[in-house]
Amino acid sequence: MQDFSGKIAVVTGGGSGIGRALILQLVAEGCSIAMCDIGDDDMVETARLAEAEATQGAKIISFHADVGNEEQINAFRDHVLAETGEDHIHLLFNNAGVAGGGSFVAGDRAQWERTFNVCWNGVYLNARAFMPLLIKASEAHIINVSSVNGFWASLGPDTPHTAYSAAKFAVKGFTEALLTDLAINAPHVKASVVMPGHIGTSIALNSAREHGVADVLASGESEEDMQQRMEDFRDNGLAPEEAAKIILDGVREEEWRILVGQDAVMLDAAVRTNPEAVYEPEFASAVFPDLDV
Repeated sequence: MQDFSGKIAVVTGGGSGIGRALILQLVAEGCSIAMCDIGDDDMVETARLAEAEATQGAKIISFHADVGNEEQINAFRDHVLAETGEDHIHLLFNNAGVAGGGSFVAGDRAQWERTFNVCWNGVYLNARAFMPLLIKASEAHIINVSSVNGFWASLGPDTPHTAYSAAKFAVKGFTEALLTDLAINAPHVKASVVMPGHIGTSIALNSAREHGVADVLASGESEEDMQQRMEDFRDNGLAPEEAAKIILDGVREEEWRILVGQDAVMLDAAVRTNPEAVYEPEFASAVFPDLDV
């Protein structure tokens, strides 16, 4: 799919970060988009920005939906059908995510399951809801956002990272399995798994809003220090606009495996080179010598 003009794209988590950046670049090429999010104010801002960028009559559709709730996702799909007047879409970006649920052993079960539900079921339920619409298009592509934590289940030796990593591993495996499934049953539909490194988004801040501040404080950390840590995460890393460009270029080239950021490329190579060592304390400091890990 070299040209996105005249196409219809569905983007989950479109209120901020990579989702917003994807939307702005797509509408600038004349692609109509339908986004969902649980942050209504964030979606309003994305829609405002998108309307200023849109060309060729691109439509912008917003819908409040929790990606972990099948009833709401099915309502989102029905809204997309009604608003577009079409029976198909061309692009599905399963982008929504949340952090949290670090420890399976000592952490809160509700936070663990909420994180896993958003990051995995958000992909699964949207794929279920929208796959028939992708199949009805003459050409289509499903893009599932995993993470470097989909091949390295760690933030370093001192930080458990189980729920998010487990979900992102599931997203990666599901997308890889789809390659054969689609080649046999719907060869005009392509699939890509996206594995970003550190992208400067508000996922950490949004996760605090989702789970509650008390549930995302690190051991011995004050609320002020936590806020600063999350703002530093947002303000550093690869810009979401650059990440979105890499993703869209990968879709054009039909790359099924899209690494986003030099840290992702470097970590992927290191994990493949010595997989037995990746959870040893020395691994993270060797790969990321500038980080305090």
